[in-house]
This record gives sequence, C-alpha cells and structure tokens, in this order.
Amino acid sequence: MKKFLYILTSYLLAVSVVNAQELNCNVQVNSDKIEGTNKQVFQTLQKSISEYVNSIRWTGMTFAQTEKIECNMTIILNKVTTDNEYTAEIQVQSRRPVYGSTYTTPILNFRDKYFNFTYQEYDPLEYQENVFTTNLTAMLAYYCYLIIGLDMDSYQRLGGTPYFQQCENIITAAQTSSLNNSEMEGWRAFGNNKNRYVVISNLMDEAFRQYREFFYEYHRLGLDEMTKNVDNSRARMAQGFPILKSAIKARPNSFLIPVFLDTKADELVSIFQKGTSDEKKTAYSTLMDIDPTRQNIYDKINQQ
Repeated sequence: MKKFLYILTSYLLAVSVVNAQELNCNVQVNSDKIEGTNKQVFQTLQKSISEYVNSIRWTGMTFAQTEKIECNMTIILNKVTTDNEYTAEIQVQSRRPVYGSTYTTPILNFRDKYFNFTYQEYDPLEYQENVFTTNLTAMLAYYCYLIIGLDMDSYQRLGGTPYFQQCENIITAAQTSSLNNSEMEGWRAFGNNKNRYVVISNLMDEAFRQYREFFYEYHRLGLDEMTKNVDNSRARMAQGFPILKSAIKARPNSFLIPVFLDTKADELVSIFQKGTSDEKKTAYSTLMDIDPTRQNIYDKINQQ
C-alpha cells in the first residue's frame, strides 16, 4: 500500500505541471580526438541529440519538471571519415532521488563502445515508433527506453518491462536493417557479450527475474526506507546478495550483474561499511566472489 501511495502521489503531483516529457538529460559530444576538422558540426550534433532526447515523449506517463529522470549521455568521437561515418563510444548514466533525503542514487552507468553512426550536419533526428530510420536515432531511443525502464524497475516490481520491450523492438528493427558492419556491432546477438543486445537479453531473461526483483527491493524497500530505519533497510538489502551470486551462476557470461556493480560499487561500500559484522562479511565475500577485480574498492567495507 505504501508503494502504491508513493507512486500515486508522484503521478498526481506531475499532473500539476503540464510537462509530459520524461527525461532531463545532459548531452555532451566530446571531439577532442578529432583534429583538423570543422568543430561546428560537433556542436550542431550535440544540440540535435539534446533536443531529440529531451523533447520526445517516450511513454504515456506525465512527469512534473521536478520529477524528470536525471541522466547524462557523453558521446566520445574517436574517428570521422570524409563520408560522415562516425566511430564513437557513449557513456550513459542515470540516477534517481532517494525518498525522504537529498541523496540521489545511481541507477545506470554503462559504456557502449560500439556507438557508430552516419551523420551529416543538420540531418534531422526523427523518431517513429516501430520504424527504423537511422542508426543514431535508434541507439538514442534505445538508451532513453533503457533509462526509463530501469527507473521504473526501481519503483515498481518489474515495472520496466514495457520499456525493455521497446528496446527489444528497436533491436529487432536494427538487426533487419541494412546497416554496415561497424553500425551493426552493437546490435548483434553473437560475437560480443557486452553490447546493447546482451543488456536487454539479460533483463528479459527469466533467469534474471529474481535479480530485477532484488533491484526493486534494494531501492524501494532498502534505500527509500533508510530515513525510517537504517538498520532494517540495510539488513533487507543484505538479504538479496545471494541473488547476485545465483544470477552469475545461472548465466556465467552475463553482462547485467557487472553493469549493476559498475553503477553501485561505491554505494554498496558506503552502505555496508556501517553494517554489522555479519552484514560486512556477507557483503564482502559476495562482492569479492562475483567481482574480484574491484578488491581495492571492496576492502573499504572492512575498514573502521
């Protein structure tokens, strides 16, 4: 009931401000690696992407200005050819407020190394649902839906499913389009286990259903309840750690849990530094078991 009232109140507040758009996205195009070209085209690209992401209504929901999802998209340009083909990467980050506090928790922190597209200055960026137009607009739409889906998953159990399905639709359209090899790289089902296809495949895999439920409980029953009772909230979060291990065991080559830890590692350390000895032991052993490369970060859990 509390969950329902919280979400309902959020929606009712949104109606008071006529603003249907969901995202407040800071877009940056970094062209430092590109030399000897007209930089104006990159400024135009940045403006066009920002307008595209922040003006399209991606869902049927209504958001007040203060309720928009805060996110960043940083596009790093590595190469541009004379045929206007861009070899690039994108860092996508999103966050949401924690109920009853001034703290914002990171929801997504993902680096896509296959953000390749063709663009000529002043090309219009247009979105048509279920219609593949260009690789650039498809990739941007994919990340808008991914951001919204994960945000919804953090407020409602499996609440992001409709938006992950939109990502699946975009992937299907991309896979059946006539993209060149570099543009197709991020959409391929095989040959790469760290691309856009894999992220959504994991999210929609029944083997990760428990992980998505843990994701909800971590945020709504853990973080959002901390202002009421820190100890109970932390204990509830610790109870979900076995799910991370079982998800890795079920899909050893999955990419979803590494993405979660890329996003949450520092936050987990901050939370469990203040836990009981048993909570610290559980958190540390689990994190080291599934993510030993970050030992220097997780060691801080046991520091006084």
